[in-house]
Amino acid sequence: MERRPNRPGIAPGPDASHDPALAPSQIVALVPAHDEAARIGAVVAAAVAHLPVLVVDDGSTDGTATIAEAAGARVLLQHPNQGKGAALRAGFVRALAHGMDAVVTLDGDGQHDPAELPRFVDAASEGPAELIIGKRDFARMPLVRRLANGLGTMLLSAAVGRWIPDNQSGYRLVGRRLMGAMLESREDGFAFEVEMIAVCLREGWPIRWVPISTIYGDERSHIRPLRHLREFITVSRRARHIVRSGRG
Repeated sequence: MERRPNRPGIAPGPDASHDPALAPSQIVALVPAHDEAARIGAVVAAAVAHLPVLVVDDGSTDGTATIAEAAGARVLLQHPNQGKGAALRAGFVRALAHGMDAVVTLDGDGQHDPAELPRFVDAASEGPAELIIGKRDFARMPLVRRLANGLGTMLLSAAVGRWIPDNQSGYRLVGRRLMGAMLESREDGFAFEVEMIAVCLREGWPIRWVPISTIYGDERSHIRPLRHLREFITVSRRARHIVRSGRG
């Protein structure tokens, strides 16, 4: 179900499907959100200053959808809650249907600064890139997250045979080909985002990184180090299999 605000939402820009340099009119900000009523309004209000915004409300039980709509987003409702991977896929389907050439995904909890959206747009305009990932400064993270991200970087880089400086950042530009390729994925959370990298490496699609702010509030980390390590080893093995499946 889609809720359409009075303000413009996604609008297809000029046909540039063969043009590797993307203009802002061909890109939409995609925000998956679940029970983010306290934060989503500020995120959308800041993001619409740079790009049209699509919020995928993933089964929220608060006022996330209403607040996002009032702030200027087009809202896609997904019930029941299905997880971030499913929310992103739903957004990809909508963006592709509207003729968009790329989306910039960012979280609805304020950990990604919408003022940095132009960094992705500018990077995309400089040349071909199917995936542009926001690179965080691990040194500015809380200790547990710093260790988890640092170890994850080393594990995935070893698994895929290329240095991947930040693989779990959800702030990223995703091109049209990669959006289409990810519609068959059933991964969720960070595994979905890692799979994007593996698919690009398998297909030979370019990946770039741009620096972004590292923002954490006072919320308590839900990362359990040993469990996260086991999960990431499994995810890295799957990523290695995906990459190798494209090599003759």
